[in-house]
Amino acid sequence: MTETADATILLLDDEPMVTRSLESLLRMETSWTILSFNRPEDAIAAILETAVDAVVADFLMPRTDGLEFLRRVKERDPLASRILLTGYADKQNAIRSINEVGLYQYVEKPWDNEAMLLLVRNAVERTRILRRVEELVRKLAERDRSLESLRSSLLKAIV
Repeated sequence: MTETADATILLLDDEPMVTRSLESLLRMETSWTILSFNRPEDAIAAILETAVDAVVADFLMPRTDGLEFLRRVKERDPLASRILLTGYADKQNAIRSINEVGLYQYVEKPWDNEAMLLLVRNAVERTRILRRVEELVRKLAERDRSLESLRSSLLKAIV
């Protein structure tokens, strides 16, 4: 898999130790831009200004929960991969997360660093593929409109 040098990852957890740990892991192993936040309102402001490839957010936080935050990420950029971290894994929350915010992955704390790194790399790759497909579909639609216009012009010229 080819690593994308210009990927942007957003981290959100109310515990600074968690964001520092994830940020350190990603900075040591990648050349990506890492946006790290401990306050949901700061992370929300960031997603309104910056396109991100993947988001890793904690499930339980004092001022909001990870689902609400990831819902806002999805509204802003539906193609960004969304990963939910939780120290309180239960099947109901996992199902709710997947259904409500189109979660890419649900990860329990503590995580395995190698598995987390692979997960985030795959999330970035997924986002890049989805964006490329969306771009190709848009270009095909434009060509289709151009061909339809040409077809109409030719039919008018013939008739």
